[in-house]
Amino acid sequence: MSDGNAWLPYCGSAPAPAEWLHRWNFDPVLLFILALTVVFLLRQPGASARDRQLIVTAAALALLLFVSPFCALTSALFSARAVHHLLLTAALPPLLMAACPRLHVPGRALLWTATHAFIFWSWHVPQAYGWALSSDLAYWLMQASLLLSALGVWSAVRRVSVTNAIAALLGTMVQMGLLGALLTFAGSALYAPHFIGPIVWGLSPLEDQQLAGLIMWAPGAGIYLAAALALLARWFARERAPALAG
Repeated sequence: MSDGNAWLPYCGSAPAPAEWLHRWNFDPVLLFILALTVVFLLRQPGASARDRQLIVTAAALALLLFVSPFCALTSALFSARAVHHLLLTAALPPLLMAACPRLHVPGRALLWTATHAFIFWSWHVPQAYGWALSSDLAYWLMQASLLLSALGVWSAVRRVSVTNAIAALLGTMVQMGLLGALLTFAGSALYAPHFIGPIVWGLSPLEDQQLAGLIMWAPGAGIYLAAALALLARWFARERAPALAG
């Protein structure tokens, strides 16, 4: 598999700009699993109207990632894949956690933070990434491991002390930013499945990779920093409340 035409990702071959908006993924197995999951979550005991709204939002995000033409775009552009991974690990898990108060992933915050970092970096090893884009089984193994390990991190953040939660978020921010920096400053394109696709979109493979690195480095790491700052602000507000009441 030496060129872009040899790769057969789950989301299909790399689309050209003129066709990608027509490249919807109507995989019946995927749609069935998504529908079953949404129905199950909507019927959870004690679900409030807000919980149901968040579940619908999470479902819409899942449809964007795996059903909409954005899925096909990730076959062409590594930068689109970076956005995909960020939404999968930094947007979908906290949405699910907020929508399902009873959802609990056991495990210590430090363990989940380290596990998620290991999984995230492992799938960005060029050989592992190439495997994920040449096998449907490997693709879903990548998606599932990224999502489940991220759920572990966000679940731990929700239940541990503020200091431990902030440490987990900042640790994830650092590993995300470091990987983004390495990709940004790499001297050559590393990912064979994206040697051809970016050219049709007016980017060289290296420019596409650099853009992906910047996405991880700035907005990607920024999500975790913003979450850590929000926790810190909430903690300060709780600490000040008794003093103001007195």
